Amino acid sequence: MLAVPLDLAPVLVVGAGPTGLAAALSLARAQVPVRIIDAAPRPGRFSRAIGIQARTLELFEQHRIVEPFLALGHRARLAHLHSGGRRIAALDFDPLQTRYPYLLMLDQTETERILTEQLAGLGVMIERGVTLTRCRQEGDMTRVSLRHGDGREEAVEPPYLIAADGAHSTVRHQLGAGFAGHAFEQTFLLADFSAAPDWPDDEIHLFATHDGLAGMLPLGGGRYRLVADRPPGSGDSGNGHGGEPDAGGRAGPARHAGDAGTAAAAAPSLETCREIVRTRIDAELTIDELVWSSYFHLNSRMVEQLRLGRVLFAGDAAHVHGPAGAQGMNTGIQEAFNLGWKLARVLKAGAPERLLDSYHAERHPIERDVLRQTSFITQVVEADRGPLKLLREHLVPVLASLGPVRDALRRSVSELAVQYRKSPLTLERVLDGGPRAGERAPDALLRVHDGPLGQAPGIARLFDLHDPAHFTLLTIEAPEQAAEGDPDDRELAAALDRLMPGAIRHWRVTEADLPGAPPLGDVYGHTLPSVYLLRPDGYIAARGRPASDANALLRHCEMWFAAANRHA
Repeated sequence: MLAVPLDLAPVLVVGAGPTGLAAALSLARAQVPVRIIDAAPRPGRFSRAIGIQARTLELFEQHRIVEPFLALGHRARLAHLHSGGRRIAALDFDPLQTRYPYLLMLDQTETERILTEQLAGLGVMIERGVTLTRCRQEGDMTRVSLRHGDGREEAVEPPYLIAADGAHSTVRHQLGAGFAGHAFEQTFLLADFSAAPDWPDDEIHLFATHDGLAGMLPLGGGRYRLVADRPPGSGDSGNGHGGEPDAGGRAGPARHAGDAGTAAAAAPSLETCREIVRTRIDAELTIDELVWSSYFHLNSRMVEQLRLGRVLFAGDAAHVHGPAGAQGMNTGIQEAFNLGWKLARVLKAGAPERLLDSYHAERHPIERDVLRQTSFITQVVEADRGPLKLLREHLVPVLASLGPVRDALRRSVSELAVQYRKSPLTLERVLDGGPRAGERAPDALLRVHDGPLGQAPGIARLFDLHDPAHFTLLTIEAPEQAAEGDPDDRELAAALDRLMPGAIRHWRVTEADLPGAPPLGDVYGHTLPSVYLLRPDGYIAARGRPASDANALLRHCEMWFAAANRHA
């Protein structure tokens, strides 16, 4: 057995899907050595998850990798729900307060390719054809056995392991971690096809009919994805274009569809897909070519604990659910970015290990809500009788006509509403407006007066100033204060730098004061001066006034983010 020195791979990421790649990218950007393995000998060939939500795109922007996604992706701006032969609800994404008011449709294969290239640019290469065969925890150690494609065996003892190895996670099984939940009775299908160009290419349509469910999602270039429940007696016997599960751990095309289910044996045929379109979709639509198709079974399950000692679960290894709302892959990527900076603080700065416990405290409630919501939506849309059908056909249209309901729904679907206000990592002080501690830090146009190493780029966007390898201390001042700066703010920034050397980028800003620019007070409130401490993952750790709240902020950072030996 070949023993790998600990300093070569402090963190082992198992699984090179979007979640594992995002976790490795977050660690590498923070200059934490990382090793990522995947049992599959080559990347997946088929489209699985296809929707990238606005919040994920914001995180990609903060990591300076969003441009290739935007260049390749196709933008869906409107979603419709049809029932009983009529449209009963519509949701447009344009009102979202973000640079990305849409659902970006992009094959998961492309998402993985872009993340792989970005990771390689940071000097980290995926080790493919490497299978985790054993994982056990002994005291404070995690012992892992790996088998390479050439049969070579390897033993490693990573101080931390991120299990991102899919719905059938080997790590989860090896550790005996529970995966509680339920399976849906129905069999569903996915099919990617090309069609005549007389169908809207920027709209999502979902049809609930007596014959069953059918969803149409635009992929761009005349391609579409069909999602439906399997017609009774379809008689398919594998004459479609289905894919087999990937080798080892990570779910393959059929099983990963919608970030959820388990593969069924046959693949939907072209005739089956045409029959679904004919009977369930209220439009003239001709399927020209079937590119790929698969049946799958939905599960709704999650682990009880995201952290087991030095093993942390993320993505499908932590939760699986239905495809409603395109939440699965996005949830996994956001878990990776939530976890990456915390591991970096523990490994590089000696922050207390309890910081890692906040990963479960913050993300597990979100996963639980996603499972509940996707299960409920699936049941409502699938219902062909009883109270759920009545709810869909009579209550949903009323709710969908209400502006506040639509706004809450689009923020939820886009994941801009994700927040950690109840997290132990948040310090909230009452200010006059602005986002609260634990919420996402929204982008804003700013006039910069001072920054790290005396940088003052003039007009800038907050997302351009924020570095995901550092905390950001944002001081918002009145214009008349800008020349001299606030002495309490300077003292706070200096104290934070002594407490967390090199970890915080400090920017002093005021209103941009440009024609057409939204007032900064509308975004970050009207208390001046005020300070916002942004975590590396773009959420607000704390906010307050530099004079009256400085001591509380320092104590909070010392408790959670500073070197643990300061508490000894």
